[in-house]
Amino acid sequence: MNFFRGVMGGQATGPQPSGAETIQKLCDRVASSTLLEDRRDAVRALKSLSKKYRMEVGTQAMDNLINILQTDRSDSEILGYALDTLYNIISNDEEEEQDESEDENAQKQADDLGTLFTEKFLQDSENITLLLTLLEEFDFHVRWPGVKLLTALLKTQGVQVQGIILVSPMGVSRLMDLLADSREVIRNDGLLLLQQLTKGNAAIQKIVAFENAFERLLDIITEEGSSDGGIVVEDCLLLLLNLLKNNSSNQNFFKEGSYIQRMKPWFEVGDDNSGWSAQKVTNLHLMLQLVRVMVSPVNSPGATASCQKCMYQCGLLQQLCTILMATGVPADILTETINTVSEVIRGSQVNQDYFASVNAPSNPPRPAIVVLLMSMVNERQPFVLRCAVLYCFQCFLYKNQKGQGEIVATLLPSTIDANSISAGQLLCGGLFSADSLSNWCAAVALAHALQDNLTQKEQLLRVQLATSLGKPPVSLLQQCTNILSQGDKIVRRGSKVQTRVGLLMLLCTWISNCPIAVTHFLHNQDNVPFLTAQISENLGEDERLVQGLCALLLGICIFYNDNSLENYTKEKLKQLIEKRIGKENFVEKLGFITKHELYSRAALKPQPVFPSPEQMLFDHEFTRLVKDLEGLITKAVHKSSEEEKKEEEVKKTLEQHDNIITQYKELIREQDTQIQELKEKVTSMTNQTEQLQATISQQQSQIQQHKDQYNILKLKLGKENQSQSNNQGESQVNGLQTEELSQLREELEELRRQQIVLQTQLGEKDALIDSLKSAAQTAEAPAGGSDNSELLQELEALKKQVQTHLAEIGHLKTERQELLSRAESASSDTAPPSDSSSDAAKAELESRLAAQTSEMESLKESRSELEKQLASATSTVAILQTEKSKLQTEVQESKKEQDDLLMLLADQDQKIHSLKQKLKDLGETVEDEDDIDARDQTSDEEDEDED
Repeated sequence: MNFFRGVMGGQATGPQPSGAETIQKLCDRVASSTLLEDRRDAVRALKSLSKKYRMEVGTQAMDNLINILQTDRSDSEILGYALDTLYNIISNDEEEEQDESEDENAQKQADDLGTLFTEKFLQDSENITLLLTLLEEFDFHVRWPGVKLLTALLKTQGVQVQGIILVSPMGVSRLMDLLADSREVIRNDGLLLLQQLTKGNAAIQKIVAFENAFERLLDIITEEGSSDGGIVVEDCLLLLLNLLKNNSSNQNFFKEGSYIQRMKPWFEVGDDNSGWSAQKVTNLHLMLQLVRVMVSPVNSPGATASCQKCMYQCGLLQQLCTILMATGVPADILTETINTVSEVIRGSQVNQDYFASVNAPSNPPRPAIVVLLMSMVNERQPFVLRCAVLYCFQCFLYKNQKGQGEIVATLLPSTIDANSISAGQLLCGGLFSADSLSNWCAAVALAHALQDNLTQKEQLLRVQLATSLGKPPVSLLQQCTNILSQGDKIVRRGSKVQTRVGLLMLLCTWISNCPIAVTHFLHNQDNVPFLTAQISENLGEDERLVQGLCALLLGICIFYNDNSLENYTKEKLKQLIEKRIGKENFVEKLGFITKHELYSRAALKPQPVFPSPEQMLFDHEFTRLVKDLEGLITKAVHKSSEEEKKEEEVKKTLEQHDNIITQYKELIREQDTQIQELKEKVTSMTNQTEQLQATISQQQSQIQQHKDQYNILKLKLGKENQSQSNNQGESQVNGLQTEELSQLREELEELRRQQIVLQTQLGEKDALIDSLKSAAQTAEAPAGGSDNSELLQELEALKKQVQTHLAEIGHLKTERQELLSRAESASSDTAPPSDSSSDAAKAELESRLAAQTSEMESLKESRSELEKQLASATSTVAILQTEKSKLQTEVQESKKEQDDLLMLLADQDQKIHSLKQKLKDLGETVEDEDDIDARDQTSDEEDEDED
């Protein structure tokens, strides 16, 4: 132990060993000592020397330290010392703190040293697996240094460590357990570890998200106080940003898990917003960025629209608008809130309508859009805030024709209110102010009010401006061209090029795809000479962009010219370009736009982000317009009049073809609707047929009941007649009067006539059925006709039912005739009865005859109903004929499938039979299915006997 005392600073005699020698001796002791205490003391000494002698400890002791991690797993203290030592030699944190006063070379050397030792540690990927295993230890002295060491490795060689952890079994899950640790130090360092782990790796981001990371992180943010929390909330938000940014799968999971709703309480601010801490500003800034990640324009349109809808429904957009209109909010938070609201409403009609209805808490209340535009055209406002307001206005008008109409309407004479400030007045004021940045912002904002909206482009031509007293008003279009041509004469604050670029972008957007606006522009005799003069001059580098935009404006006048002005037709303008400028020179000047260094930067994303106001030249939507028109204008300038005529002829031919195609499409739509209607009719007919069949079955049951009742009555009457003939034969039917018998005879005659008529009608129906059969047989294919045969079978069944009913009616008539004849014979042979029994017999016979008469009437009604059913079924045959051909193919296919299945079943049975035969040949006992069934039946009978 004296050796360690000397190393740790005790008194020693003789020459003192150098640091390298001491570290070598300690490494030997770690490698050779058999006692755990000696090894522990040696590792502790290495830890104390690892910061001062980082190079020596790293080169000599790393292998020994890794060996300690592998062999001394039972002692948490030595494991902690070894992990701390490895962290000291790999991490650059300490050096970063000390290098504030040193030069960059020393810092670079320290970074290289950390990279060197990290690569040495990662030479064996099992070291990372070992480190992940040690993180499962709950002991604080092992887990905490293990988390710090893995974080340092990820900072230095993140991609390599991510790959090892990704393929390690349960690697990410072990790290996610750190968030559930009750010790805040480990949990907080676990957040830093997961931040490094999820950087730039979508696969790990997905695994972490599906390990319930969103739920845990949001719980931690709530526990720590949301936006009022400390650095832990910031770490959670940074990790959430890593998981969600550019990861559509995690964004969808976040939305589907209803986590957007849990973000709303973060943005609840009070009336007094003064004195925000720097940490709260940072937290709220990250929270706003998290909202923007979910609705970023770079996301897929469907996912963005879904998140926007969710944010409106849960009240998050309303909460953001509250911050927007609140007082005392720090400027950077207000700027980021404006950007966030912009992307939440961009392209969403519902959200845009809500934003248009938001009013600022002023007296009188003003729309939020007006208040924001006042900030945009105010040159005393910060530059980033003005850019954010412009972005908000652009997003409000993006794919919002209703909003575009409302903005343009504030400029029209009929809607101007002199007592209030409108958005249109602010835009015009900014467009013609002395501040070049206000000119540019107002021009771009007004251009977005016209984007892809032909109606508003035409409406804006009506706007008239009063320039000065005593002079007639001029149109807005004329005033823009006047300022453009007199730009050098007007004193402005800022870049003159910026003002001219803004006005040219507005004019290009305005007259593109609007022949009426082109005509208005060309109607001013000074515009074309000004443009040709600007293009043909040899100006400096700064003016090249203006030349390119003038060439674009002149090209639009050619491409969208309807030749309504004789002096400025397409052909004359092209001749003018060829004489004054030259076609090649014109195309070269047109190319100056896309070659500008700021053009490509503006084309990347919709948000206007510029380092300085001087670089604010291009708008994102305008770059898209240039991309679409540059090639078209180049072709239009080089085309001859003959080629244009040919193109017009081709266009007319194409339009004719399009009209023909449109007619065919309409015809197909009509046929589709007709087919659909016929299908619905077939369905309704089928339902009616089923209902009729059900009615027939009910009537059959009723007829059967009537038959039974009639048979019972007949038996009773026969017995009574027999008893009366034995005892008192004279008094059978004397109660019948002569008048009643004559009425019965008339009824019988009437029934005979009706029977003859029905028989003739039945013959006609038979002939109709035979004709339908012959027509169906001629129309059917040799193998088809299953549907028609079913319908004919139904008709045959209906016919048989009618014939059965006729037979029953005839039978009943004969029986009734017999009764009447017996009654007549009885009346002629006997005298009127004189006792009460004959009266009773008379009354009973009258009641039976009345019952028989009612039965006859009901049978007549049922017969008429059956005839109606027969007629409707006959019409159904004609309708269903059209569906036969479609169903035949389906029937044939189903028959083929059934035949294939039968073949397969036969093959299977043959195989089973052959296998059973082989088993029997080999001496195995094989029971047939009949034997098994017989045995089961026997067992069931035995069970019943036992019961």
